[in-house]
Amino acid sequence: MIHSFLLIGQSNMAGRGFVNEAVPVELSRIKLLRNGLWTPAFRPFSADRGFAGVNLAESFAERYAAEQAAEAGIIACADGGTRLEQWMPGQPLYDNAVNNARLAMRSSQLAGILWHQGEGDMADGRWQVYEQNFKSFLQALRKDLGAEDVPFLIGGLGDFLAECSLIAPETRTNYARLNEAFAAIAAQEKNVGFVSAQGLGANPDNLHFSAAALHEFGLRYYEEYKKLDVPVEKPAAAEDAAPRTVLEAL
Repeated sequence: MIHSFLLIGQSNMAGRGFVNEAVPVELSRIKLLRNGLWTPAFRPFSADRGFAGVNLAESFAERYAAEQAAEAGIIACADGGTRLEQWMPGQPLYDNAVNNARLAMRSSQLAGILWHQGEGDMADGRWQVYEQNFKSFLQALRKDLGAEDVPFLIGGLGDFLAECSLIAPETRTNYARLNEAFAAIAAQEKNVGFVSAQGLGANPDNLHFSAAALHEFGLRYYEEYKKLDVPVEKPAAAEDAAPRTVLEAL
């Protein structure tokens, strides 16, 4: 039985690590959802841009598959340069993620949702309302996927954003405000974890995590995942059964 993970957010979840700097990972027990079907994993996991690269889900899925003795399925729906408002219900990115997750759930059990986003919401007027809007997004997503208790992981923004020349100087340090919001959401919402990015390195643009950092970040995601209320696997359902989460199989 494949245990699937939905990847959503912007470019640092899609993955921008340089492939020539990639840390080797064992891909034999990882699957990617392509056109509604599972295919053996290959780099890059995400196809949001032609320059997509190393993804944090590589090390996450490798460790998950090894420790949980299950195939890990990746539903890559992140899209670079996007803001939270573009992920709200009724927006194309939201609908695409829900539709792909539902397709995946015909032949897998949804085991987790991995989120990394916020660089697009560092401007004044955006970060102040992020926590409230995110909670609405989370509630809707859980309802639409029947995934009320599925572990949801929020990754922190990198400290290097304070040095990013692509971001307006007056808003660069607002990454810290968003990290505070992420931590607050994780503390208040059931089965939501916050994954710190403290100390992780960047590509030369100081906007995207490096390949080595993404490898470490994926391991941090997994360690946080294990702290949440993750249920034990039950036998798989037939492929034509209604979509189920891991919890619904109990």
